[in-house]
Amino acid sequence: MRITTNAILRNYKSNLSTTISNLNLSRTHVMTQRSFNSVAEDPAAAARASQLHRKYYKNQDNLSMLKDVQSRQDGQEDALMQISNIVTTINKEYSVEALNGTNGDLSIRQTFATAIRQHQKSMVLSLNASYEDTFLFAGADGKNAPFSMSDDNILTYRGINVDAAKGTGDYEKLTELANENVYVDLGMGLSMDEFDQVMPSSAFDTSLPGIEAIGYGKDEDGLSNNAIVLAGQLADLLDQETFDADAYGKLMTKFDEVSTGILNNVTELGVKTEFLTTTKDRLENADISLQEQMQNVEGIDMAAALTDYMWDQYAYNAALKVGTSILSPSFIDFMK
Repeated sequence: MRITTNAILRNYKSNLSTTISNLNLSRTHVMTQRSFNSVAEDPAAAARASQLHRKYYKNQDNLSMLKDVQSRQDGQEDALMQISNIVTTINKEYSVEALNGTNGDLSIRQTFATAIRQHQKSMVLSLNASYEDTFLFAGADGKNAPFSMSDDNILTYRGINVDAAKGTGDYEKLTELANENVYVDLGMGLSMDEFDQVMPSSAFDTSLPGIEAIGYGKDEDGLSNNAIVLAGQLADLLDQETFDADAYGKLMTKFDEVSTGILNNVTELGVKTEFLTTTKDRLENADISLQEQMQNVEGIDMAAALTDYMWDQYAYNAALKVGTSILSPSFIDFMK
């Protein structure tokens, strides 16, 4: 069989091109630390990696949202704790027992009244606290301050008097506002019911309407269920020329009852905080697991990759040396 020089050169160039391609591929694997860099290299692994990446980035979104929710809830908890401390202070320092020796001294009672009104304003400010550009206790309307108090001790929530009587339209509206929900997806499988409403078990409710936390309406005796309004009424009684100890005692009893509801809301926030902590741990564990799975699908064994690279480098160098002997002197070079 006759082998021509052109045939040798064509075969050499083809083999050299393959050697260079293998060397470039192994070099790329080492530099990128990936087992493939295009879908064509490994379609099955590429499909699996695509699914894992979608899950990973979704999990990252959930973690980011959870951290934001935690910060928001921390703000709610801090504000409610401030209100709870104020309520405790009023109960402790301005109870009937504390006034036993000062009932007849108007100036002392007026000093107490001034202090209570300052506490009253502080509670309103705490309920109008905001996180970033959203008011924490405004329910679904986070862009507007929820509470407003007039000089004559009338407190409103989103424009509605909190002392609305039961059976009135305002009371029904307050009840509706107190039960508002703002759901966010934290990776619990957000789903909708047949009425296109979010299923509570599939999402986290970030809403804490201030009217639910501080109370609204009146009881059967006509006393307010709102701690801020009651504080103002306590101050009004202290300002009167003739001190009505019985009326004051009745208001303090009601105030103490309402303060229990505030403490219950603080406790509920603590439970929700614990839930968020548990959910964060779960998402962080999922994050680690997904990274490991992606590494198994896309990653390489560096020792094996370096070995392949060194072998391809050796093959390439050998191919270059072979090339120097292909054009060795032939019979024609010695013809005269």
